[in-house]
Amino acid sequence: MSPTRLIWSGRILSGLAVLFLLFDATMKVLRLPAAVDGTVQLGYPASVILPLGIVQVACLVLYLIPRVAPLGAILWTGYLGGAIATHVRLENPWFTHVLFPIYVAAFLWGGLWLRDARVRALLAPRVQPQLEREAGLTA
Repeated sequence: MSPTRLIWSGRILSGLAVLFLLFDATMKVLRLPAAVDGTVQLGYPASVILPLGIVQVACLVLYLIPRVAPLGAILWTGYLGGAIATHVRLENPWFTHVLFPIYVAAFLWGGLWLRDARVRALLAPRVQPQLEREAGLTA
């Protein structure tokens, strides 16, 4: 796969996750009724909605800055792990509720892996040289 296709595939995967997370964070920061109702139904007090939204915005900003995007992905992974734990505690359906944060995290990390050579080198060190050779980035 060419470097351009690799990067654009990563941007698309990341973009889909970012759009969903931006929508979710916006609903929380604006304290929209759907966000309040959903949070309360999950067993959390309505007072945590704004702080959760602020945490989401901070994670999103870090993820969108290329230099610190891996840190943003790590923080998102922790946040999404809390969502998984909440749904497991409530015994919600697996494929629609419990695993959904994993799907989002897979898009975040998959997109980052495709568009950031540092992440590829860290997560799959044996694959990195092969990808660089195929992309014509090394001699």
